Amino acid sequence: MAHTGGSESKREQFRRYLEKTGVIDGLTNVLIALYEETEKPNNALDFIKNHLGSAGVESADTEALRLELTDLRHKCEMLTEENKDLKNRLLQYEPAKEDGGTE
Repeated sequence: MAHTGGSESKREQFRRYLEKTGVIDGLTNVLIALYEETEKPNNALDFIKNHLGSAGVESADTEALRLELTDLRHKCEMLTEENKDLKNRLLQYEPAKEDGGTE
């Protein structure tokens, strides 16, 4: 009997782990999406595989990279605009080139 109690404890720990890490919610959401499909797919397992990655749960690394990408795009836009402005200002100070000759 002691063996059964130990295995129940491990099962309970595993269940709590799955809940804590969002696995239960992710699977539940995908199964609900499958249930709510008006036209059921021929291959339910493929449906689950395809939708499991898009269950709305992103890793911290993915979110950090997404934020970094947004920040870098913004910086790139700002630098491009600054570069354009500086080029225009530089053109105001450069003498117009005449026939490609040097003075």
